[in-house]
Amino acid sequence: MTNFDAIDALLAGARKEPPLPPAEERRALRVGLSLSRAQLAQALHVSPSTVGGWESGRDPSGEVREKYAYFLEGARTKLATAAAEEPAAEGPAAEEPADAAPTEADQETGQDDVDDVEALPAPQPCVLCGQPASHQVAGFPQHLGPAECGTAEHTQTVEPARPERRAPQREPGRPASADGPGQTARGVKVVPVGRRLQTADTQDLIGSAVTAALAQHSGDVEAATAALVKRAIPNAMALLDATRKGGRYDIVAHPWLPDILRKQTAHGADQIWEARPKWSRSELPPGEHEVTALDINGAYLSALKTHLPLGQLEHTAGNHHDRRRAGVHLITPPVWEHDAYLPNPIGSRDEPGPLWVTEPTLRLLLRISGPKYGLCDPPEIHESWTSGATESLLEKFRVVLKDARERAIAEDDEVTLEYVKAMYSKFVSTMGESNYNRELYRTDWMHLIRSQAFVNLWWKAHRAYDEGLMVIRAMGTDELHVIGDWRAVFPEGRGVTEVKVKDVYTVGAPATPD
Repeated sequence: MTNFDAIDALLAGARKEPPLPPAEERRALRVGLSLSRAQLAQALHVSPSTVGGWESGRDPSGEVREKYAYFLEGARTKLATAAAEEPAAEGPAAEEPADAAPTEADQETGQDDVDDVEALPAPQPCVLCGQPASHQVAGFPQHLGPAECGTAEHTQTVEPARPERRAPQREPGRPASADGPGQTARGVKVVPVGRRLQTADTQDLIGSAVTAALAQHSGDVEAATAALVKRAIPNAMALLDATRKGGRYDIVAHPWLPDILRKQTAHGADQIWEARPKWSRSELPPGEHEVTALDINGAYLSALKTHLPLGQLEHTAGNHHDRRRAGVHLITPPVWEHDAYLPNPIGSRDEPGPLWVTEPTLRLLLRISGPKYGLCDPPEIHESWTSGATESLLEKFRVVLKDARERAIAEDDEVTLEYVKAMYSKFVSTMGESNYNRELYRTDWMHLIRSQAFVNLWWKAHRAYDEGLMVIRAMGTDELHVIGDWRAVFPEGRGVTEVKVKDVYTVGAPATPD
């Protein structure tokens, strides 16, 4: 028999999740109270990037959803009350409170970002308001002041309460469309001219974490290292937030992604080809040869410097590449006729026909097909998913990790070294559909960074060949086998611009006397 008492208890305890306003209103409510993401994140015990995800359309659940809904309702009431008390008050447009304006030090040193501003030959739509703009900032058409930009009024006011609505369901493969004025940048925040990239807080987050772990484990190096590696992902996200303070663009942590970037099955893969090399030279010259297996240091760390799309990816068709944008591209790769002595830049692929590749792979193919190298024909681009891009989005994050790595090596600090390695390697590996990183969901970034590491290895192989070495093998992100005086080509050491010896072995047979 059915246990009606249990069902009644279940119904009594069941609660409907509180509704949340649309994403654009969530941000407007917070900004209207002059609160930063970091302040709200601290009150809700989440990270600032998580708050950014909610303001880009991702919804929280459970207890944190109730707290967030409570804050939004309270913010709405407070702003409505203030508006009723001061109906005639006028003030400057609301802006992000965290480092939104130049500091006094900036004004004194004159280090504003004026070098990023260029006049346009013809007006183009502003990425903020969509109206014609006569200048571009960092490659994006933009008005130079709030008085000219149509978003000034939008950022000053808070929209009235509206009934909850769900995001419309998109058909597979259908590109996203702009939602109206001010939304053309797909969640990208372009900062007015004069706000430069601020230096992050000087607090040594990496050193502090290492010191605390060693103290907690009474100086036990193995236990402290294990604890730090376990915390590598959340600590890397905290470091990312710290290094992004004052950044020109907000990181869109949870954008909508096309189906090609989603796993086809629970344990399968998506449709993106990363061009991972697994190449060995098919023939060697007669005789016995000494081969040196070189280890490329910090491959993923160096690959953090790559062109990353800022906002939501948009669909285009046709054989055209815009260097101001980045993403993934469906191409027919060119024929590669140099496999006897150089790895194929498309990686180890047996199947013919078109495939989806990343921005680094496409840029490599376009470069080596140009007049300087002339190694192949240009690839044919069929369609693309891209967004406006920058190569410096993770640069400060990369530099902090690189500096910490170099200090650890110089001081023979293996605890910090293993911790830093875990931070950047796990940061890259958990950007996709992972249960270990809920704060950043950028499958496109994961593929692009991995592919950049493969591209960097290919260029090292090409440099070795160009300098007269014989390239024997290229594997993964960090393994290059060569014959010859490699020290005349690559500096030896443990730095990210250096290589170290992984192995030395002999191939071939000694020549027999006649």
